[in-house]
Amino acid sequence: MIVMLSSIYRGVWRAAAARTLRTSRGTPPCRFLPTFDGPPVGLADADTIFALSSGHGRCGVAVIRASGPASATALKCMAGLTRGLPPPRTALLRSITDPKTKEVLDRGLVLWFPAPHSFTGEDSAEFHIHGGSAVITAVLQALGSVPGMRPAEAGEFTRRAFQAGKLGLTEVEGLGDLIHAETEAQRRQALRQMSGELGQLYQDWSHRLKRCLAHVEAFIDFSEDELIEDGVLNHVDRSVCDLQEEMERHLKDERRGERLRSGVQVVIAGATNAGKSSLLNTLCQRPAAIVSPIAGTTRDVVETALDIGGFPVLLSDTAGLRESPDLVEREGVRRARERVEQADLTLVVVDCAHLPTEAQQAAAFLQGHLRSVLPTQEQPETDRCLLVLNKTDLLPQEQRQKLARELGRVSGLPPVSLISCHTDEGLQDFLTVLHSSVKTLCGDPLSGAPTLTQARHRAHLQQCFTALAQYQQYRDIDLALAAEGVRLALTSLGRITGRVGAEEILDIIFKDFCIGK
Repeated sequence: MIVMLSSIYRGVWRAAAARTLRTSRGTPPCRFLPTFDGPPVGLADADTIFALSSGHGRCGVAVIRASGPASATALKCMAGLTRGLPPPRTALLRSITDPKTKEVLDRGLVLWFPAPHSFTGEDSAEFHIHGGSAVITAVLQALGSVPGMRPAEAGEFTRRAFQAGKLGLTEVEGLGDLIHAETEAQRRQALRQMSGELGQLYQDWSHRLKRCLAHVEAFIDFSEDELIEDGVLNHVDRSVCDLQEEMERHLKDERRGERLRSGVQVVIAGATNAGKSSLLNTLCQRPAAIVSPIAGTTRDVVETALDIGGFPVLLSDTAGLRESPDLVEREGVRRARERVEQADLTLVVVDCAHLPTEAQQAAAFLQGHLRSVLPTQEQPETDRCLLVLNKTDLLPQEQRQKLARELGRVSGLPPVSLISCHTDEGLQDFLTVLHSSVKTLCGDPLSGAPTLTQARHRAHLQQCFTALAQYQQYRDIDLALAAEGVRLALTSLGRITGRVGAEEILDIIFKDFCIGK
């Protein structure tokens, strides 16, 4: 038994030595640490922090939160609790006093959250007071006079919650997105991520990668002694292939989650005097852009944020596309074309008065116009474009109806909307089409698998996918290099979740294999 344990420890030592050797040759070490900057702050930190947790500004009720070992002292001395702390999570109406002068600062509710059943996992207290600026300032100053307490840094409560294991990194980011959500779809996506669904997906992948790495390490260290079951590497091969397929599907989401989080980039483009600025002003219901009959009025990009049916949109008006001797206008046209290339959706605005009267000729004219507006390519991306025929009030009603009917039958054109920014005719139908396109670009945040919401998630997952390809490449050449590929994949995934450790690899080795029996 002693001899067998010595063999195990030698194997673990060899694995550690191999990792050290690979690290010294330039391979990043196996470190799975949270990606927060600055000094670590944890439950053992001596400071107790406090801050205004509700929004700034005058309000009916303000919430001040304290977290740390001195929270109980602050609560007792400021709420006059001579008989001890109140029952956990029970609101108690008390006079809030200054601990030094004993002056009554306000009258409000106090709550006690003992560790570990609090947001941060530490002893925490809350003061629900009136929301006037003078009251808030007085209570904050009084808390600052309690020994061992200091004002919290930005995000420090959530940081302590993460380090206490209350929240994962993806849940922390979901909480931040929920706080900053401005539309209904953003709220739904953030709430879903904060609930841990995305984190659970990554944790599942991480667990499977740890098992693969443990099996490969065990095969390297113990296979010569015939202590490992047959078919271990075949099982790893299947697991790695399955993970690659799942990650590839996850990455091919067309950036829907990121687009929903940051807003859909919608660009209004077209020739001069087509009514682009009028459309911008109509959609945002304010004079955001200057409108005049002079061609080339808009020179720079004018942006405004909109909520289209619960989805966030960043709408941009651009300069009219034409050749011009004016240097400033040429720069405006260059910026307009640059925005069109970056756009998620382009609204190509056309003046109805410039259309041929015959439907087939009008369709050919519009197809040529699309090629001149959209990025240069053989076939314009009509699924990322909407045609907006403006100034329909200048056409007879019979001609408008015929034009709409005939263009609807033409293939190869994007969805066509006939509107008048002057009379608002057709605007509601256009908004319905616009909402449908934006919803398609963002997807339904509540259906299907959870989507990527952060650029850093995508970058780390791509690194993880590449590292798994390294395993496939070196599987039959050098198993140590193949194992390093799995380790790098686990490192990349750990940077998303913030929760994976080298000790867990050894735990799986001893748990999954009957080594020494």
